[in-house]
Amino acid sequence: MAQSTNFSKAVRYGLIAGVVALSVSAIGMVETFDVRDIITGVLTLGQLLLFSTALIGGYFSWKKGEGVTPVGALLRGLVAGLLTAVPLVFLIILTVLWPDIRDSFVNVTPALINILTFDQGTVTGSLILLVVMGVLGVIGAAFDLLSERIQKPLLYGLLWMLGIGLLSEILLLILRPYSPRALLALLFGDKGITPATAVVIFVLAVAINAWWTARGKEAAERRRIARPPSTAKQLRRLNIGLLIAFILILPFIMGTYLTEVADVVGTFVLMGLGLNIVVGFAGLLDLGYVAFFAIGAYVMGLLTTQGDLGIGGISFWAALPFSVIAATLAGIILGVPVLRMRGDYLAIVTLGFGEIIRVLVVSDLLKPYIGGAQGILQIGKPQILDFVFVQPEHFYYLILAGCLLAAFVSWRFRDARLGRRWMALREDEDVAEAMGIRLVSTKLMAFATGAAFSGLAGAIFASRLSSIFPHSFNLLISINVLSLIIVGGLGSLPGVVVGALVLVGLPELLREFAEYRLLLYGALLIVTMLLRPEGLWPSPVRRRELHESQMEHISEDETEEVHSLA
Repeated sequence: MAQSTNFSKAVRYGLIAGVVALSVSAIGMVETFDVRDIITGVLTLGQLLLFSTALIGGYFSWKKGEGVTPVGALLRGLVAGLLTAVPLVFLIILTVLWPDIRDSFVNVTPALINILTFDQGTVTGSLILLVVMGVLGVIGAAFDLLSERIQKPLLYGLLWMLGIGLLSEILLLILRPYSPRALLALLFGDKGITPATAVVIFVLAVAINAWWTARGKEAAERRRIARPPSTAKQLRRLNIGLLIAFILILPFIMGTYLTEVADVVGTFVLMGLGLNIVVGFAGLLDLGYVAFFAIGAYVMGLLTTQGDLGIGGISFWAALPFSVIAATLAGIILGVPVLRMRGDYLAIVTLGFGEIIRVLVVSDLLKPYIGGAQGILQIGKPQILDFVFVQPEHFYYLILAGCLLAAFVSWRFRDARLGRRWMALREDEDVAEAMGIRLVSTKLMAFATGAAFSGLAGAIFASRLSSIFPHSFNLLISINVLSLIIVGGLGSLPGVVVGALVLVGLPELLREFAEYRLLLYGALLIVTMLLRPEGLWPSPVRRRELHESQMEHISEDETEEVHSLA
């Protein structure tokens, strides 16, 4: 009975993986992603997307502790891999029986069929696909047979190899001014990295991770225990200083295009730090956050523009406080009527507030004052003496200063009495009120502070582009900011940066896949919530909340390990 159950599990996961493989093929993702090589002449991003389904299906086709022999586990992986290929083989055969299939499924193109059949024709290609998927399923099942000490280095090696291959064009763009052409030709192909480079990266990553797991971590722990507090403090300051120096020279390394991407990411980091206070610290779900971003941008535009809509014509630095104050007042105005709301009701009200602002800025009613659908043009640039901020490199430092200010304020608030009130409010409003916390002032401070950071981001955004239009402030901006703080880790300041890099920076670097951005957002959110609900870089409090029993077990193990090392 157990064996039958295990095979049922292999069948189930194999069919699920097959449906996923069929879906990403039929909607055009495999063909679109196939244009980007990861390893030149060996592996493309489209093939990785396709083949990873069989690997994952094979990995989940059995579970340790079920009494399955190694041979039985491999057989289950084979079953899962073959079943992953079955829907794809059906699609290949269907294109032969139904020549006009593109009338209904426009993305089922001859190029896609060539990818699925390895350019070997219907029959031979289908057989090759079955064999390849079956082997990959066996590899996925075999991976779970390995001990964790072996699994972890192999996984790190694969991730480093695939990650560098995926971003090879960006790395080539950075290295080209500083490296000999012969060296670049050795490391990079026409697209992607060369097979030799891939092998070297994989071996180095595996070796470094294995060494660190076996001896490096233990040695580092011993050094940390033996290190005097004064030395530890000096090392921490040195590390922070090196990190700041690296961040400051980054535009000179990246170039104009990558610095522009960094500016976009920094703008979302600044907004994310503000929303992190509202949602991550205080637990107030705000779906209309883009409204404060729009208010900051429009106030900056109206006060600094040289066009017909200008009402002040003042400098950027003089207009900046007004933009932040206007957004802060809007946050307070929004906070007053929702003081007794929580959960879904609060989310709906804030969503409505954001839509009201969007409708107002695009309406004909306010067109004579804020430009309507035509927006505001000729917005002034920041200027210090005779130096005018024009290039992306210039705005990089302005956005960086805003992010550092927001991070410092968030950090100080988090560890202050106000931050503890926010966290108590997030856990349970009724208990917080019973403990003597004033809900009115606490909520209003959260809304006002978050809105101020969003208004600051909007003001810099308007000045950086020199023009703003209503379509730049739609609901998707709020969803993006909320998504990045969830993926990074609610309540975590480093998590905001990590979430912005993953959800904003990576899509900006992979612009050719922009049409699938929302699909990837959804998939990443689902995977994050299932596998790492606390986020990619969670706060210690959030990690303890979601993994209390696990953290207790880990703490006991770590205590024993520290005692043994001491």
